[in-house]
Amino acid sequence: MGIRSGRTDSRVSGDDEGGASGNSSHGANHARPDDNHIPAPAPAPAPAEKSQPQESSHKKEKSVLQAKLTKLAIQIGYAGSTIAVLTVIILVTQFCVYTFAIKKLPWRATYINNLVKHLIIGVTVLVVAVPEGLPLAVTLSLAYSVKKMMKDNNLVRHLDACETMGNATAICSDKTGTLTTNRMTVVQSYICEKLCKVTPNYRDIPRDVGDMIVEGMSVNSAFTTRIMRSQDPTQPPMQVGNKTECALLGFVQALGQSYEAVRERNPEESFTRVYTFNSVRKSMSTVIPHKGGYRLYTKGASEIVLKKCAFIYGHEGRLEKFTRDMQERLVRQVIEPMACDGLRTISVAYRDFVPGKAEINQVHIDQEPNWDDEDNIVNNLTCLCVVGIEDPVRPEVPEAIRRCQKAGITVRMVTGDNVNTARSIAIKCGILKPTDDFLILEGKEFNRRIRDANGEVQQHLLDKVWPKLRVLARSSPTDKYTLVKGMIESKAFNKRQVVAVTGDGTNDGPALKKADVGFAMGIAGTDVAKEASDIILTDDNFSSIVKAVMWGRNVYDSIAKFLQFQLTVNVVAVIVAFIGACAIQDSPLKAVQMLWVNLIMDTLASLALATEMPTPDLLLRQPYGRTKPLISRTMMKNILGQAVYQLFIIFMLLFVGDRMLNIPSGRNQQLSTEPTQHFTIIFNTFVMMTLFNEINARKIHGQRNVFQGLFTNPIFYSIWIGTALSQVLIIQFGGMAFSTAGLTLEQWLWCLFFGVGTLVWGQLVTSIPTRKIPKKFSWGRGQPDQEPIQSGPAYDTDLDKKPRAGQILWIRGLTRLQTQVRPCPPRQLADTRAHTRVLTDLPSDLQCADTLGILR
Repeated sequence: MGIRSGRTDSRVSGDDEGGASGNSSHGANHARPDDNHIPAPAPAPAPAEKSQPQESSHKKEKSVLQAKLTKLAIQIGYAGSTIAVLTVIILVTQFCVYTFAIKKLPWRATYINNLVKHLIIGVTVLVVAVPEGLPLAVTLSLAYSVKKMMKDNNLVRHLDACETMGNATAICSDKTGTLTTNRMTVVQSYICEKLCKVTPNYRDIPRDVGDMIVEGMSVNSAFTTRIMRSQDPTQPPMQVGNKTECALLGFVQALGQSYEAVRERNPEESFTRVYTFNSVRKSMSTVIPHKGGYRLYTKGASEIVLKKCAFIYGHEGRLEKFTRDMQERLVRQVIEPMACDGLRTISVAYRDFVPGKAEINQVHIDQEPNWDDEDNIVNNLTCLCVVGIEDPVRPEVPEAIRRCQKAGITVRMVTGDNVNTARSIAIKCGILKPTDDFLILEGKEFNRRIRDANGEVQQHLLDKVWPKLRVLARSSPTDKYTLVKGMIESKAFNKRQVVAVTGDGTNDGPALKKADVGFAMGIAGTDVAKEASDIILTDDNFSSIVKAVMWGRNVYDSIAKFLQFQLTVNVVAVIVAFIGACAIQDSPLKAVQMLWVNLIMDTLASLALATEMPTPDLLLRQPYGRTKPLISRTMMKNILGQAVYQLFIIFMLLFVGDRMLNIPSGRNQQLSTEPTQHFTIIFNTFVMMTLFNEINARKIHGQRNVFQGLFTNPIFYSIWIGTALSQVLIIQFGGMAFSTAGLTLEQWLWCLFFGVGTLVWGQLVTSIPTRKIPKKFSWGRGQPDQEPIQSGPAYDTDLDKKPRAGQILWIRGLTRLQTQVRPCPPRQLADTRAHTRVLTDLPSDLQCADTLGILR
């Protein structure tokens, strides 16, 4: 089956085709400043979009990862608190029974030390069990990714956007400048019934027609648009300003003419009226004085301008009436073939207002026309030429889109170009294949399919369109917002769509805000678009979005690696303390030792595991989705498998290690007894197993080569080596401070042997088929709550469901860290290529320099 397209006469778009925003200044003789400087209003939003939700400056929706981590942290905290309380109760009960019931000793003041010791052990178990390092790991991973993403041309304005991008299932991309190079050149022209696929010779064009083409292209464009000589002689000239107008000015130069000379003869101050380009007109018109009268030049989308033409210059410059049949033939034989080649077609026309005798294509005037009557002024034009402008596809875009599709992300193109141009570019990019059974719709047909008789958008109608829609042509910013909103709110599939959107215009603001992740163009984007966005593409390149996907998925995996490592340590440390309390009335791991282990597994591990670099393998799997468990079956297999090994080794050392290593037993020691080698070996072995398991934790998808990419992360191996050296100092010189006794070389070798054993054991655990593990062994499954959270110091007392104290501490901890981390250095943006007004005015919620840095 072939590609289906709904082709209509809709010609509404927010893209800049054939026009600019107007000239910078106009004369006072005949000018009407109100119209010269203020473009016609954009189309009013459809009824369904009029009441767009207002963004709160104080509340935000939890990200998927944050919501899951909040639940997980609270569940772990409950479990840890329960075991800590039980540990204290068992220790105190055993002490009281042994002291007062069995030995029948009287109360002594020194017993308070024993009770305090038991309480300290319980508090230590609680400290180890509660994952207070999770907020740090989340924020470190996000902040580290944000720093690195700057080098990949992604300026992240909101930390959560980085993680959200990893779950993206759809990308709605603009065409011009994002999928294409935005360096436009005229490659075909139709003048006086001659179709040229190379630049025509100016002498072959009838003189009057040629002069008017040059003058129309030169003056009917923003004077800020110009072609400048490149500083590098090997490079093509620089295009400054509107790229479509640059293409027309380049065409003037290719004809051997000078647009600067024309502009000198017709300065901006002499202009009578300018009808600026907007998404309603799809054209731009300029009125200049001419031989005692006025001349109107118009350029714009061919199908728009040609409908307003009544005359055309034919063979050898003869003036002919432009009949409907001629118009249809021109569209069929010239414009459509150009569009099918991926060219943007622009028509240039004119109209004369003369005080004397008027020719057939002129208008006689006795007084100045009513310039406010635009419909009558810009009408009955004379067509001068049609040009085809090429905007080549960026060479890296087809591969980037292929990688997105392989990663389970659907790319849709939303453009203002006509359907033939859009189809051609989509095929060249790889968004479409000629045999695909997908939809290509124009804006008018799109709205006809999704709206009822009252003009209201119906979600069930939209759900029939968007799954197969790949290209939306001749679309307006309202169409883009409607599509994004409908995809996000759709329940057509079990998994909610996570939508990323690109935009550069002021009217793209609502769509950028509505999207899960909004990408604004750093070079061509307006300030309004940038402020509404989550990430700014400093190179306006689609391939940078693919890099954002990689970083987003890497954030998720980095947090998962940290959780896999931390939960293993949690399980082992808590069980050792609990069983030790029951079996020997003491914990083999002393309070200060467990605090050192807590430092290893929280702060240092979050630094080591949360700073992994992304790999291309991240794009070989589908998005995780919002309901995927945070702890997968593979991770749970690794956690429990390593916990079994470590518990077996520790309990073996605890109960038979003294005889096996021929050292004095550390069991049943008095409170004031010196540290023993027995318990020191247990502590050292536990730390060695933890350190080597940290290498295992780098892989969470069942990969066997745990050393792959190890030396690409200097932070990881630096922390690992530093921790190992610190452990040597603690064991050999810690003494009473760390409850350790120095070990011999043989004892150190035994500790290292058991530590390295975690790597061997990890290979055995990896061999267990994950598919045979019941799904109930995963943890953190289910749709996260979407209730808003408060980022400020106080919570809304009117909320029916108030967060508990533990939740408040968790959320505030995460929020405080996020607001203290500076994702973008204040002046780092100045070193990128996007220096043209990138974020000159930040919104109120980003004024804090500690959050993002003020970009100047």
